[in-house]
Amino acid sequence: MSEPRLVTTAELARALGLAPRTIQKYRQDGILTPDLESAGGHARWNIERVRDELRRIAAERREDR
Repeated sequence: MSEPRLVTTAELARALGLAPRTIQKYRQDGILTPDLESAGGHARWNIERVRDELRRIAAERREDR
C-alpha cells in the first residue's frame, strides 16, 4: 500500500471547502494536528484523515447537545 498524499494547508482548505485561516485556527487550537511538519513549520495534511477527524468532532458535538 502506498503512502497517502500529503497536501499543503491551502490545498486541504480547498478540498474541504474551508478557508485556510480556519485550518490554521484549528491547528493553533489543537483541534487538528498535521501529519507532517517541515523544518520551516509548514504543515502537510492527509485530506481523508482530516475529513474523518472533522466528522468525528462534529458527531461528538451533536451528541453533546
